[in-house]
Amino acid sequence: MTQLKREIQISGMTCTACSTRIEKSLQKLEGVDHASINPALEQASISYDSTALTLKEIEQKVEDLGYGVVTSKAEFDIIGMTCATCATRVEKGLNRLEGVKTANVNLALEQATVEFNESSLAVEDIIAQVQKLGYDAKRKDDQQEQVDHRQVEIQKQQRKFIFSLIFALPLLWTMFGHFSFTSWLYVPDILMNPWFQMALATPVQFVVGKSFYVGGYKALRHGSANMDVLVALGTSAAYFYSVYLAFQSIGMQGHQMGYYFETSAVLITLIVLGKLFEVKAKGRSSEAIKKLMGLQAKTAFIIRDDKEQEVPLEDVRVGDIMIVKPGEKIPADGTILEGSSAIDESMITGESVPVDKKQGDAVIGSTMNKQGFLKITATKVGKETALSQIIKVVEQAQGSKAPIQRQADKISGVFVPIVVGIALLTFIVWLTVVSPGEIAPALEATIAVLVIACPCALGLATPTSIMAGSGRAAEFGILFKGGEHLEMTHTIDTIVLDKTGTVTKGEPVLTDVLAVGEWSEEDLLYLVGSAEKGSEHPLAEAIVKGIQAKDLKVGSPSFFESVTGFGIRATVNEKDVLIGTRNLLKQSGIDSNDVEDAMMTFEQAGKTAMLVAIDGELAGMVAVADTIKETSKEAITQLRSMGLDVIMITGDNKRTAMEIAKEAGITKTIAEVLPEGKADEISKLQATGKIVAMVGDGINDAPALAVADIGMAIGTGTDVAMEAADITLIRGDLKSIADAITMSRKTMKNIKQNLFWAFGYNTLGIPIAAVGLLAPWLAGAAMAFSSVSVVLNALRLQRVKL
Repeated sequence: MTQLKREIQISGMTCTACSTRIEKSLQKLEGVDHASINPALEQASISYDSTALTLKEIEQKVEDLGYGVVTSKAEFDIIGMTCATCATRVEKGLNRLEGVKTANVNLALEQATVEFNESSLAVEDIIAQVQKLGYDAKRKDDQQEQVDHRQVEIQKQQRKFIFSLIFALPLLWTMFGHFSFTSWLYVPDILMNPWFQMALATPVQFVVGKSFYVGGYKALRHGSANMDVLVALGTSAAYFYSVYLAFQSIGMQGHQMGYYFETSAVLITLIVLGKLFEVKAKGRSSEAIKKLMGLQAKTAFIIRDDKEQEVPLEDVRVGDIMIVKPGEKIPADGTILEGSSAIDESMITGESVPVDKKQGDAVIGSTMNKQGFLKITATKVGKETALSQIIKVVEQAQGSKAPIQRQADKISGVFVPIVVGIALLTFIVWLTVVSPGEIAPALEATIAVLVIACPCALGLATPTSIMAGSGRAAEFGILFKGGEHLEMTHTIDTIVLDKTGTVTKGEPVLTDVLAVGEWSEEDLLYLVGSAEKGSEHPLAEAIVKGIQAKDLKVGSPSFFESVTGFGIRATVNEKDVLIGTRNLLKQSGIDSNDVEDAMMTFEQAGKTAMLVAIDGELAGMVAVADTIKETSKEAITQLRSMGLDVIMITGDNKRTAMEIAKEAGITKTIAEVLPEGKADEISKLQATGKIVAMVGDGINDAPALAVADIGMAIGTGTDVAMEAADITLIRGDLKSIADAITMSRKTMKNIKQNLFWAFGYNTLGIPIAAVGLLAPWLAGAAMAFSSVSVVLNALRLQRVKL
């Protein structure tokens, strides 16, 4: 069994009933483990067994249900084909590729045209498949710009609206002529002619309205009902009743009143206008993804065949040597081969200060080279780069469903049949009780009920907020892996922080220097730094870095020896230097009692103190420690002010843990915990009723991150920790914890506002329409406004400041 997860872009969905129907149908397919539809993204996310089912079969199911699958088309120059057999081999190989809908290879032109699902397959995957077959492929430059399917949909809705408006405006004129307060309005006689009205209404009803009939038929054929059914029923009732009245008027003198051609035409026009607004607004809700993708370089300068050449980004391969000049973006993740520079990594880390990089250092694709000329070996390209992984996480979060959305989906699934029943009951009551025998008022009330009840707003209430909230969070370096995590985060009441690398910097730094006797601090540090320069021990590296940070120079030892577990011996400028523990000095007959009190003070503060002797005499002491991050204390104060219980957990001894906790402002500490014990401690807190978030950065934190209600991984930590976590805090700053909780709270508040107005709108609107207080055309306008207002409310999250 091979489990795969793929996304499919779907076109043709008009409301939540559509998405619910597709979701249920896909869930029934043999081999599908899970399927969820996001109506705001118009995307299906499917997890399935690839040995039992193919992506083509899934796409075919969507198309059988009456919807479309959005694909991209690209053309490639195929290099190395010599005969028809080659072309056939490439064509078959591409058609076998998961995500390819069709692939055609033209031997004469040496070209391949591939239609593929861009959500599950990248251009580089297609090129890699051709290379695997023994040929090479290069994407044609004129095909670089991808068609934005959402922009295509906007243009389609604009054309439909303009076409519909041209025919509906004259009918709208007659509508206003019916009102008593506009009786003064001049209405040309021809506009009151039923046959002229029919001529205007028919193109709107059957050309613009064709999609409602087709969508409604396909929905009913598969045993469900959607918005199309409501619109088709309501407008058809108005149109065909008017046709009946028109034929009844043959032979009568003058123009008869009571036609509803304008009702059907204006309704369809307003619904198309609402759909146009909705598509535009939904496009704005995915701006976060566009911004992230816009950060990527478009081309790269690489060295191939001893020549420098510019190639599209997707043509860069692992091992390629990239040339990056000052002011240019680094095309892909890599390692510096030659040169040094300051790199602006703010788009990944949020840190505005450029980071100095030299030969051998790793660099991140899409960051900016500020200064030097660099040669970089590409190590990760395409979907493997750090930015692509971030984009993938954001897309998954925006495409996933929060538990609150699933409840709304269940309601939407039964909503349309209930509304049709209410509409039918309304018609019967009006026809038999309110206005016995009068079809006109009964028809108006029925049409108004059908139109006002559209469940679009209900379906958009949650996914648009999830998209906007998770997208905005990503701009602040907070990656939610799914909508369920975005929802759950606001319920947290306890934060458990790992010490090393989370509260603290995770690496030792030089904190204290004590010189005794005739030695000055500067002279002592020169000899200590020069001696330790020969060591690869982390403590030695911390000492050397600390000395260099003081703008002091260090030399090199002429002799160096590491005494395992005790310290080092070295000779610097013909002076014997000894650095290490009490025992090391004691073995050499050197008394350290003069600094014993100071040494114990350092050790009680959780620091590692090392004695220094020069030429057989005590010369001083240096101390190193893992210090807390500059922002940790402020972040913990902020978390406590939000009403959260903050606990620090560590494998260190209690004394060191208490000192660090005290400095950071943490009052509760769990110390001397083995890596496997961290998860047990989280479980104990959960057993007391706590909703726990675990924050960590290391491999040893992964079990605890997985067990916690919400796992937050520090982005500067290990890949294993980030894989186990529900949220990744890219900046490595504890302030991001409060930001994540704040974003979750604001998003949930926004969702509840949307659901309140969506439910309230339908609950209030249907009775008003049923009692005849709402004209059908006003119902259509209100229905369109409800969907747009929900989306616009969700978009407010994109302006949240953290």
